[in-house]
Amino acid sequence: MFNETILKEIDDIKVRYPDVRSALLPALYIAQKEYGWLSSEAMAAVAKALDLPEAAVRGTASFYSMFRHRPAGRNLIQICTNVSCLILGAEKLVDLLKARYGVEPGGTTQDGRFSLVIMECIGACGTAPAMLVNTDFHENLTEKNIEEILGKYK
Repeated sequence: MFNETILKEIDDIKVRYPDVRSALLPALYIAQKEYGWLSSEAMAAVAKALDLPEAAVRGTASFYSMFRHRPAGRNLIQICTNVSCLILGAEKLVDLLKARYGVEPGGTTQDGRFSLVIMECIGACGTAPAMLVNTDFHENLTEKNIEEILGKYK
């Protein structure tokens, strides 16, 4: 399933760690980055590339919330709803996303533009509310600027 470029990336990661199991999270991230999510086939390919049991790979992938197990939208919105963000309006922002884009937490917009994930904490309590869109960090969110920000993601 993996092309030579991905296998080389995984091989480069493996040499950084004395125990190949330590390369599992970066290898899963590479697979998800390439395919957008972790299918059974992708997890089996990671297991093969690292010479690990498939059950260990699936168990690790299912434990961490940053790994997706179904196709996602072109842009992943991860909005924090932990205490600081919640107190400063994250709940209203989630409601706005539901109403404006028709996306529920854990879901994807009909046009495939956005997927929405509720995060427990993204470490931005001092500049809450905050979110990630793909790997881009956005803070001090308001109903006005969240729409401006998302307008940049096609």
